[in-house]
Amino acid sequence: MAQFSRISRRNFLYTAGASAAGSILLKGCAGNPPSATSEPAADAPAAAPVAAADSPEVATVKLGYIPIVESAGLIIAQEKGFFAKYGMTGVELSKQANWASARDNVTIGAGGGGIDGGQWQMPMPHLISEGIITNGQKVPMYVLAQLNTQGNGIAISGIHEGKGVQLDLKGAADYIKGFPANEGRKFKAAHTFPNVNQDFWIRYWFAAGGIDPDNDIDLLAVPPAETVQGMRNGTMDAFSTGDPWPYRIVTDKIGYMAALTHQIWEFHPEEYLAIRADWVDANPKATKALIKGLMEAQQWCDEPANRPELVQICAGRNYFNIPPEILTPPYEGAYTMGDGQPAFDDINAGPLYWTDPKGSVSYPYKSHDLWFLTETLRWGFHKDAIADFDTAKRIIDAVNREDLWREAAQEAGFSDIPDKTSRGVETFFDGTQFDPENPQAYLDSLTIKRV
Repeated sequence: MAQFSRISRRNFLYTAGASAAGSILLKGCAGNPPSATSEPAADAPAAAPVAAADSPEVATVKLGYIPIVESAGLIIAQEKGFFAKYGMTGVELSKQANWASARDNVTIGAGGGGIDGGQWQMPMPHLISEGIITNGQKVPMYVLAQLNTQGNGIAISGIHEGKGVQLDLKGAADYIKGFPANEGRKFKAAHTFPNVNQDFWIRYWFAAGGIDPDNDIDLLAVPPAETVQGMRNGTMDAFSTGDPWPYRIVTDKIGYMAALTHQIWEFHPEEYLAIRADWVDANPKATKALIKGLMEAQQWCDEPANRPELVQICAGRNYFNIPPEILTPPYEGAYTMGDGQPAFDDINAGPLYWTDPKGSVSYPYKSHDLWFLTETLRWGFHKDAIADFDTAKRIIDAVNREDLWREAAQEAGFSDIPDKTSRGVETFFDGTQFDPENPQAYLDSLTIKRV
């Protein structure tokens, strides 16, 4: 694929500042602070003149994040002063132990010691709004922006090298299905939270290869550290998650990359910014200020010249707390693939934040929400609460606030504003198409499903 230039799609360009002299890159996992409320960097943009009538109602908000590349836009908006530029000077980024903790913390809210919102796999905001994953307690959420595309992969234990476990699984289907006879157990695969993004990616991949993820293998939610240990001791075979975890598995020489989500669905929707509806309804100006700050950060993140600084900021102790050399290759689009597959050296194969060759990354297309809920229907998840497309569309209309994204972009003077709520027909690596105008046809075309 030819490298895509995003510079011409901007109405401004930030160049990379030199890394601060003597900056310390700490390794290991000990001593991670639970949150970050640092002062903006010295080279942060000057505060924009905000008219009194447009001043945010509050300057504070508590946003949760998980230390994977999907959170980079939020981190950069904080560290480079983009949130502060629009008057949001009291943003607190709170590192979450896992997705279940994030769910529980948004349920109690910042006032109860939790969070107001933050980074989410999809369709977690929809499920939380309906009380589906919160023990029946409905906590209305609003989806405000997509945080990124791509930056995910499926890593495979090194014991399977040479067995054809790669993007197209058809040649390895018998091997994977026959694993009980070989090892006394089923082929075991993991993701980080059930019924959301990383579960959907690996399910789609298995099913496209003729492998039923509910019957032919064991597929379960496992924390990343436990999954990596399982690969070390031979009890875990596959892992679907966000960078830097897949590349860490490769770097530690315990596994290889079988597929990138970039390959499964080019420029797919990934994770999102969503905040409790009660906070947004009480603070509409502050909400748009947050979106504007995020938008500027996303544009900054996409400039290739800024990627070295992005790596240094995110890899630091306040955030990911990892060696920067683990984070650098994904941000260069440099992925070493396994089982004889060619490597990637294309920045567009890795995480992108503002635009991609299909258009806007940041815009929260309702058509993408519909795909996530269509997959929910496909696998029979939450079928008592989400039984049909009418219900799915009702939930999307209640949760997706693309109108606030548009207003924020217009007020900030950004020109990259989609003119439709749908990105149109989406095509997957196996040729399957999802037409948001006819999601039933997509379901009908799938061989392995629960519907």
